Amino acid sequence: MTSNLRRNPPMGPSPAQLHPREDAALADRLARSAAARGAHLATEDFADWLASRGRAHRFQVDRIPFAELAGWSFDEATGNLAHHSGRFFSVEGLRVTVGDGPVRHWQQPIIKQPEVGILGILVKEFDGVLHLLMQAKMEPGNPNLLQLSPTVQATRSNYTKVHKGADVKYIEYFTDPARGRVLADVLQSEHGSWFFHKSNRNMVVEAVGEVPEHEDFCWLTLGQVNELLHRDNVVNMDSRTVLSCFPVADPQLRALSSDTEVLSWFTAERSRHEVSAERVPLTSVQGWRRGEWSIDHEDGRYFRTVAVRVQAGSREVAGWTQPLFEPVGRGVTAFLTRTVDGVRHVLVHARVEGGFLDTVELGPTVQATEGNHAHLPTEDRPPFLDAVLAAEPERIHYQAVHSEEGGRFLNAESRYLIVEADERTAAQQPPEGFRWVTPGQLTSLVRHGHYVNVQARTLLACLNATAVAVR
Repeated sequence: MTSNLRRNPPMGPSPAQLHPREDAALADRLARSAAARGAHLATEDFADWLASRGRAHRFQVDRIPFAELAGWSFDEATGNLAHHSGRFFSVEGLRVTVGDGPVRHWQQPIIKQPEVGILGILVKEFDGVLHLLMQAKMEPGNPNLLQLSPTVQATRSNYTKVHKGADVKYIEYFTDPARGRVLADVLQSEHGSWFFHKSNRNMVVEAVGEVPEHEDFCWLTLGQVNELLHRDNVVNMDSRTVLSCFPVADPQLRALSSDTEVLSWFTAERSRHEVSAERVPLTSVQGWRRGEWSIDHEDGRYFRTVAVRVQAGSREVAGWTQPLFEPVGRGVTAFLTRTVDGVRHVLVHARVEGGFLDTVELGPTVQATEGNHAHLPTEDRPPFLDAVLAAEPERIHYQAVHSEEGGRFLNAESRYLIVEADERTAAQQPPEGFRWVTPGQLTSLVRHGHYVNVQARTLLACLNATAVAVR
């Protein structure tokens, strides 16, 4: 009897199809977008467009006493301030102990928001050039209310409609894989000084097929958004963190330290710091006082917790009340930068913040509010703060005032700077906890979550928006 096995092999799964590990063309496409002026809205017309979106809707934010918060209340046992649904976020207490530094113990209010939100920018080619779909979005804490946000900026409570409001526009492109091609997707931290273990999913998705248009959204090239990053309080924090995740090309293959050396140093920094961060009842937090209108530090420093009533015609819900954190004073956030043998480097700081998920993240050279340190002796002031504050105009390569997350923080602004340093200002062998890295090395680290903090990610986006990054 003749076997049929050779002539008719058994049916089985088809061979797996292999794909390139990297999209070799993406960096060039992003470079073309960074060099392009845009096919839909001229940059010189942007301010008028944004103002028109502000006139199209009613926006108003009023401070209110805590007693007028609707749906929020202080727990009788813990004093924690939370929403009656158990969703959105709560204001609790935090007790922190660190192993070194001028201040080794402190207590404070902290925002606990366990759910992961989506910060997503949708991109699409027009006339062979990638454009970014950006939104004119009102946030109650923004100093000017309306700023340029990602296509989607939503907590899970929002896009699952706990508020029983309207759908989040374009959310389907970030939750349905069939709607687009993912170009970047990474969990990133938010402000470790004000959030406890907070993460958001930072995404860039290239749309498949036609994208419906909405009057509160506009298509801009990467170059246009980069230009807008030079304007005060225009590009919001959520846009800036997603922009830092764009896989832009790195023309430099050399650095003071290899990538492995940088990772080893960072791992050692995480290992050597002893940090204890414990959530405690808000009523037990020492050094803070709760009044009818705010929760304040007894010395008037750091920040306060306040309440607001919001009216916003363009949001999923037209009106609501909520707590916000309001910092005392404007921050200073800066990279010192040096060119070594023709290669640009920036000085990063391995920062400990009480709300970080993993002890330490890489932050800017300076990240401080000057008034918060005025009571400390000179030797305990943040390193390099005075050098940045005293920088001559010709050494400042970039500066703009940017606000922080307007959905949780009220009038929270920082002056972001990139400042040229020399051997006297910042030596090539920096002090413990600091390291010189290239912008390209930072970009590679941003591909992984909880390596680079949100302030350093803003500065990375600003670096990529200037000639400093490639000079």
